[in-house]
Amino acid sequence: MSRLKQLFLLIPVLVLAVFMSGVAYADKNLWQAADNVYRYGPGDGYYSMFVVTDDGVIVVEPVNTKHSEGLLQAIRGVTDKPIRYLLHSHNHWDHSLGGQVFRDQGAKIVAHTEAYEWMKANQRPELALPDDVWAGSRKDIVLGGKTIELHYLGMNHGLGMTVFVLPEEKIAYIADIVTPNRVLFAIVPDFNIKEWLRSLSEIEAMDFDTAIYSHSQAKEPFGSKAEVTQTREFIQDMQAAIMAEFKKGTPFGQVPGAVKLPKYKNWAMYKEWLHLNVWRVMLDMHMGPFPWRPDHAYQMNK
Repeated sequence: MSRLKQLFLLIPVLVLAVFMSGVAYADKNLWQAADNVYRYGPGDGYYSMFVVTDDGVIVVEPVNTKHSEGLLQAIRGVTDKPIRYLLHSHNHWDHSLGGQVFRDQGAKIVAHTEAYEWMKANQRPELALPDDVWAGSRKDIVLGGKTIELHYLGMNHGLGMTVFVLPEEKIAYIADIVTPNRVLFAIVPDFNIKEWLRSLSEIEAMDFDTAIYSHSQAKEPFGSKAEVTQTREFIQDMQAAIMAEFKKGTPFGQVPGAVKLPKYKNWAMYKEWLHLNVWRVMLDMHMGPFPWRPDHAYQMNK
């Protein structure tokens, strides 16, 4: 067989390999994680997920109206099936706006009750209040033969934070509580550090291989459970470094400047945010965990 003929035979194989490795789909903002499972990100720093089933589409994370309009266009480039569900990860405005785009398509908007109560009390023009509200630690949505598990892990970040798992495909969608290859977000707002660590450990025990993160500084479009572990280790390494400074007698206000974590120096925003991260974690260690609230519903339904 000639080399030229061999090359032509290899072309389809190479194209398939590149496609499945996560290179953008026909839409440059779209990547395929598995059959009928897609990641969407238009360069605004946020990533959504959608799942195509025989009976319609499930969308995760609207972000805002502009993002949702682009997401809808991307979905329509893949399928004309009706959009049945829009799922919220948690309450914060930077993730939860734009839902009306999908409600206009006939989607049912779903959120955990803790996220819903906050949204109801803190409305904005772009915020479409959920119409399917659930409580407890677990809800499953089944559509067109596919199941998506909704896991509420209690307090960690924001209210109603939900991790989504597709058990058949072994894919998870995780918002905010893990951002690959980046230190913690700025002043680490609305995080309970102790409960965050607990939640990360529980996520590590879940059965998935591939992760789609709402934010990521990684070169590859898809992550894995490894980034969950790395985030937990980063927080714990920071706590250990802070404690070491306490033991050395470093004045309290000088600790953030003294803590260095060279293991993570190549992570995004290391120089800009590490000292802010240390302030937040140090205050948590000094004052006690905050924010805090009773979490009876989560514990009762475990």
